[in-house]
Amino acid sequence: MTKTFETLADFLGTHFIYTYDNGWEYEWYAKNDHTVDYRIHGGMVAGRWVTDQEANIVLLTAGIYKVAWTEPTGTDVALDFVPNEKKLNGTIFFPKWVQDHPEITVTYQNEHIDVMEAAREKYETYPKLVVPEFAKITYIGDAGQNNEEVIAEAPYAGMTDDIRAGRYFDANYKRLKK
Repeated sequence: MTKTFETLADFLGTHFIYTYDNGWEYEWYAKNDHTVDYRIHGGMVAGRWVTDQEANIVLLTAGIYKVAWTEPTGTDVALDFVPNEKKLNGTIFFPKWVQDHPEITVTYQNEHIDVMEAAREKYETYPKLVVPEFAKITYIGDAGQNNEEVIAEAPYAGMTDDIRAGRYFDANYKRLKK
């Protein structure tokens, strides 16, 4: 994709894959002006996926975007996207319980919010594990806004390679295999 990002409208509906300098790989979709979907392919919570996460999405200046949210786990996330340079800076604030029991979160969160909330109450929250990292954006796709096909299944080994190679979505950004 050779799109130039300048406005908030340019960003919304965009699907990204990026890898943090620590090796963690994430897939993330700006579903609309207040909602994001994502899958985690590497790192301590690899296998986790989320749809319809409420988020604050803003244009900081031409082509630079900030997105922030708090998950039902109590994890806070702040991402700064610079897609024209294929860069991202993210900071994840994991509650102590997620650091100690990451396996609880490795699921489709939307179907297990009660489990996330119960763990948040049962286990310690502090001290938080703060993970500030730069990332390289390795894929940018124009999925359009509110496309339920983008993040619609659990991550699998090789999924991001399939997406980057054009083996996952058709020309209309619909999944090839369901």
